[in-house]
Amino acid sequence: MATSSSPIVDAPAPSQRMSPLAWVRANLLSSPLNILLTLLGVWVLVMVLPAVIEWALIRATFVAPSADACRDTGGACWAFIAEKHRLILFGLYPYDEQWRPLIASIVLIAALIVSCLRRFWNRWLAAIWAVSIALVAGLMWGGFLGLSYVETTKWGGLPLTLILSTVGVAFAFPLGVLLALGRRSSLPVIKALCVVYIELIRGVPLISLLFMSSVMLPLFFPEGFGVDKLLRAQIAIILFAAAYLAELVRGGLQAIPKGQYEGADAIGLSYWQQMRLVVLPQALKVVIAPLVSLFIGVFKDTSLVVIIGIFDLTQSTKAALTDAAWPGFSTEAYVFVAAIYFVFCYSMSKYSQALERRLENRRE
Repeated sequence: MATSSSPIVDAPAPSQRMSPLAWVRANLLSSPLNILLTLLGVWVLVMVLPAVIEWALIRATFVAPSADACRDTGGACWAFIAEKHRLILFGLYPYDEQWRPLIASIVLIAALIVSCLRRFWNRWLAAIWAVSIALVAGLMWGGFLGLSYVETTKWGGLPLTLILSTVGVAFAFPLGVLLALGRRSSLPVIKALCVVYIELIRGVPLISLLFMSSVMLPLFFPEGFGVDKLLRAQIAIILFAAAYLAELVRGGLQAIPKGQYEGADAIGLSYWQQMRLVVLPQALKVVIAPLVSLFIGVFKDTSLVVIIGIFDLTQSTKAALTDAAWPGFSTEAYVFVAAIYFVFCYSMSKYSQALERRLENRRE
């Protein structure tokens, strides 16, 4: 029996990678404009990179007894970082107790890494975050099991930046999802409240919310009643991030085909079952990249708390630069801080790209 056949063109597998030469041609030499920009970039690197290497490595000083001995070499004084790294990283936290914010930072980073592993994307993840936040609070505050009590005015540096960003995102995420669902609700009152909240918060910069939480909000409290300034700043960051996250999630919900909702209705799922099992998982996949961009933005925006007198990473760096025995090394200090921000932000960005590729490969 004769069979008919039609030509089939095999598409390249998603996992195939371009060779380095093909990547250069596709991304750097694909058009006259790209060729010009590539040559300009190479010229800038040739002019700048040797001087940077000479300053940062060749003529740099890594160990020095004093600032004058470090300055005489003409290169970077990394000895300043070696001398002041504990003040930069931990701020005004008591020197002998700085192992506590160190462990707290490790706990938060471990919780973030666990959150990136798909095997933990279940109900246990909320429990892991609850335990992690409780452990971090206990270590930072103390006051039990022989740990001395440390008030929040002495918190600072990298642990405080991690606390403000990770706790802010952890609480803003469920609030943002609820706001997104509320904005798409068929109940007029709930929809109106969510719309007003989202548009109001998105209409003002974070710096305004921080000022209001620090200066104006205490004016409405009864006499003798107060809320910790750090807690007020944390709430402002949560409310700010939740409003932006709600719009991202709403965009993902709008991208889900109507047939998914109808199919969920057909098999008898309730509204919350539809959202939890069918709609939200697909919607969140669509907005992975914008969500990670928001998380990176929140991590960097925590530096704004310096305006209300909270010792984040940048403020503790300023404090280190005020030492009269080590003046004039702001470049080294801010390069060190920029490297810390870069490591965290770049790691989140690469994870986002890897997760998108993995989900795309599974879909295909």
